[in-house]
Amino acid sequence: MAEVLVYVDHVDGAVRKPTLELLTLARRIGEPVAVALGNGAADTAAVLAEHGAVKVLTHEASEYADYLVVPKVDALQAAVEAVSAGGSLAAVLVPSSAEGKEIGARLALRIGSGIITDAVDLEAGDEGPVATQSVFAASFTTKSRVSKGTPVITVKPNSAAVEAAPAAGAVEALAVSFSDKVTGTKVTARTPRESTGRPELTEAAIVVSGGRGVNGAENFAIIEALADSLGAAVGASRAAVDAGWYPHTNQVGQTGKSVSPQLYIANGISGAIQHRAGMQTSKTIVAVNKDAEAPIFELVDYGVVGDLFDVVPQLTEEIKTRKG
Repeated sequence: MAEVLVYVDHVDGAVRKPTLELLTLARRIGEPVAVALGNGAADTAAVLAEHGAVKVLTHEASEYADYLVVPKVDALQAAVEAVSAGGSLAAVLVPSSAEGKEIGARLALRIGSGIITDAVDLEAGDEGPVATQSVFAASFTTKSRVSKGTPVITVKPNSAAVEAAPAAGAVEALAVSFSDKVTGTKVTARTPRESTGRPELTEAAIVVSGGRGVNGAENFAIIEALADSLGAAVGASRAAVDAGWYPHTNQVGQTGKSVSPQLYIANGISGAIQHRAGMQTSKTIVAVNKDAEAPIFELVDYGVVGDLFDVVPQLTEEIKTRKG
């Protein structure tokens, strides 16, 4: 069976959820071979093996922390060459973050292959892996495959359930020779993100968002309370972000972040096409809006026509009561 390279997104050895989802998808098309780079790479092996990695290729070097993107592309290229030399390589899978898509694009260019970005599903095909994408602001669903070279595919978080599938997880050192381009962009300083205790927006199973109808930064406390009752992440529409009511890092939409949670709750959001582009692939969508003609109601699974200042606090209390 052909092998599938899976780029491991981790922080000092702690593997992030999108990588485990990639291992689930990789098993559909071949044998997963994980590539873990940087500080703590070897510490990822146990959890990767638990979720299906037959091998874990590791390489630790200061370049991964000191410079942007290029060292990781060099390492993935080395992994592609090593696996291809020893057998058949079906695809390279990368989490579809901003960094992941840049890594994927650079790698595809180097190995003379095609790339598919923001896939939401993956299946085996007679002529190679077939990826499902949600395109044109999620108005259409397409199936496509790379017709030249080894497919490089970036996959959106929450596209697959994490499934345990114990495998060997044999750790092997990856030989990497860094190119001259590695030092082109140096990291000069880092500032830790202030923790809210909530899940990462793009990885969260539940997202609660607020829009223009929240009517002020101080009123986002209502949105946060609902999110906290559900263990959810907090999102915001572009209108709310542009008004300075919530940080840009929480913006959901075409010019913000794309999310695909199990449950998306939109409060006071009209549903402009730019916002829909960032959340329309959510599995279940709920909207609260006092305008019965708001476009958001065209795509929801459940809609509540009402004032969010009446509806949301009642919903929060009901959730707390049922949980308590």
